[in-house]
Amino acid sequence: MAAVAASSSARSAEQDALKALTFQRLHPKTYLERFLAENVRPDGRDLDEWRDVSVNVGSISTADGSALVRLGSTTVVCGVKAEIAEPELDRPLHGFLGALSRVWLAWATSEPNPPVPNLDLPAICSPKFKPGPPTDEAQVLSDRLNDVLASSGVVSTQSLCIEPGKAVWVLYVDATCINYDGNAFDAALLAMVAALKNTTLPKPTYHEETKRTVCSRKVREPLQMGRLPTAYSFGVFDGTHLLADPTSFEEPLLDTTVSVVIDESGGLTSVMQLGLGVIGADDVLNKCIDAATTCWRMTRKDIYAAS
Repeated sequence: MAAVAASSSARSAEQDALKALTFQRLHPKTYLERFLAENVRPDGRDLDEWRDVSVNVGSISTADGSALVRLGSTTVVCGVKAEIAEPELDRPLHGFLGALSRVWLAWATSEPNPPVPNLDLPAICSPKFKPGPPTDEAQVLSDRLNDVLASSGVVSTQSLCIEPGKAVWVLYVDATCINYDGNAFDAALLAMVAALKNTTLPKPTYHEETKRTVCSRKVREPLQMGRLPTAYSFGVFDGTHLLADPTSFEEPLLDTTVSVVIDESGGLTSVMQLGLGVIGADDVLNKCIDAATTCWRMTRKDIYAAS
């Protein structure tokens, strides 16, 4: 009798779970509203609760620097590869931060692509992405990441100069999302900064006689790092609910997304809004900044310490 009762209970639980999943897919907004009415989210978190984050560096042995970041179930791997090139004529003291994938795309399409760090969202990471050229979402995220890295001064391009007007380092920063569950921007920025901080370059020597640069096989030098930014993204749902670290289920339902970027000393670097939604309350931005500062102080103050 006990076995029959247990089997019946398990079958009933499976049916209830199937009904909930069906309702979630058919009526996602109502499904989320019912959870938020109880001040809880579908994954069990509070509205202002962040998912666990981990950073592992040196995971790609063939790269000059690399990092693997997990933010909840969202997983991003980033590799940095360096090569030597001539600087631009009007910027003889500056190196470059770029992406190998964008260089290949420029060659394949014969269209100019700016040398900016790149985030790839392949079809393997989520059913929402399809095979083919980079999606609009991936390109927007890459541009946002480049804006943060450039404005924060993570790596000074002048520190990449080997010989003024003759030779500079080009750093290709490519990140790939291997599992997508929302908030790829925060995870990708963590991965890129950690990978750059993990990067070491062979010591170069420029020979004027031969016009060539020779790199040491034994001596490697770390990059000269500037500020170390971390991002904290929030979603605004229905003009009233502020959701920290939104998931892939929550993101399509949001009115807008606000990302707060904070450096390693707790200083505010930038605040960005993605989407056309209007933020209802005037104090929403202040709440986002306060919540981001609290998260940095409590859990992410030393996030780059091991890289």
